[in-house]
Amino acid sequence: MNFISDNVVGASPKILAAIAAANDGAAGSYGADAWTARVEAQLNAFFEREVTAFMVATGTAANALAAAAICPPWGTLLTHRESHVIDDECGAPEFYMGGAKIAGLPGMGGKITPETIDIHFENEPGGTRRPPIKGLSIAQGTEFGLIYSPAEIAALAKTCRKHGLRLHMDGARFSNALVALGCTPAEMTWKAGVDVLSLGGTKNGCLMAEAVIFFDPALAEDFRFKRKRAGQTLSKQRLISAQFEAFFDGDHWRELATHANAMATRLAKGLKGIPGLRLGWDQQINQVFPIVSQGLWDHLAAAGVKCIDWSETSLPSDSPVGEDEVVLRLVTSFVTTAADVDALIGHVKAYSAKP
Repeated sequence: MNFISDNVVGASPKILAAIAAANDGAAGSYGADAWTARVEAQLNAFFEREVTAFMVATGTAANALAAAAICPPWGTLLTHRESHVIDDECGAPEFYMGGAKIAGLPGMGGKITPETIDIHFENEPGGTRRPPIKGLSIAQGTEFGLIYSPAEIAALAKTCRKHGLRLHMDGARFSNALVALGCTPAEMTWKAGVDVLSLGGTKNGCLMAEAVIFFDPALAEDFRFKRKRAGQTLSKQRLISAQFEAFFDGDHWRELATHANAMATRLAKGLKGIPGLRLGWDQQINQVFPIVSQGLWDHLAAAGVKCIDWSETSLPSDSPVGEDEVVLRLVTSFVTTAADVDALIGHVKAYSAKP
């Protein structure tokens, strides 16, 4: 029962088969191959417009290089204070931005509001005392499993335009958010004002496949050089493109994300109402965050349940964590089974039923 992350599982059989098929024979290198050409056409159809796409191998590379595309070395990139970009990339965004600053903003559940951005600007001294703010990076979904509606994204984009900022979306779980919202990829990105997207495949069934998608061709002009200098212009790019081709074929991405989300919904529903337990945030994608006693966490660990504890800083103000409580993160994936979910719920109920 491993609920640590959707990174702990492998790739879907369909995507593995696509890699094996692409491995046969010879093909053009560095993206000059038929698989990449087909994926570029798929992405244009997916987003309902022509986009400029760059394949990379990791989410860290996608986020760091996308940040560098919208924020110069003398600038500041805004993001949530507990976002993946600021907390989990080991300084890669700052490195590839050439020393630019990242400023973390508060917000419940990892979400940023236009008002928070406006307040931040009101407190900026101007002049050359601090690096000028050049961009905003949001995560869809956040580190706390919450998602922005298209209207919320559009409101943030409007605020960005008011302040002269570019908007980046970290879409490591883009597919899960898209399934949860039931909107189109276009509605969740460029139609709402997103300039550049880190499109994740690795967490949703790919072996290692991420893409940086530009909706403004001008922003992409220098990106091929940034990607090359970062060591992300892969000679055998067809093996990444083949993953995305299978990912998009027949909406395989939707099938995988729908299952992962459904397992999280099943888990959240099963945990709700159990005495001594509550959810820190609403379950919206494939993550569930129960607030439990230390004793229950010890019990789950002894029963073979693998998960990790999580930050309580961005909890709603009316849901503080008690002295003997901890926030757990439970992540479901495209291979999580109903049996595993039900077994976890059973262990929680058994502990709660103890006198």
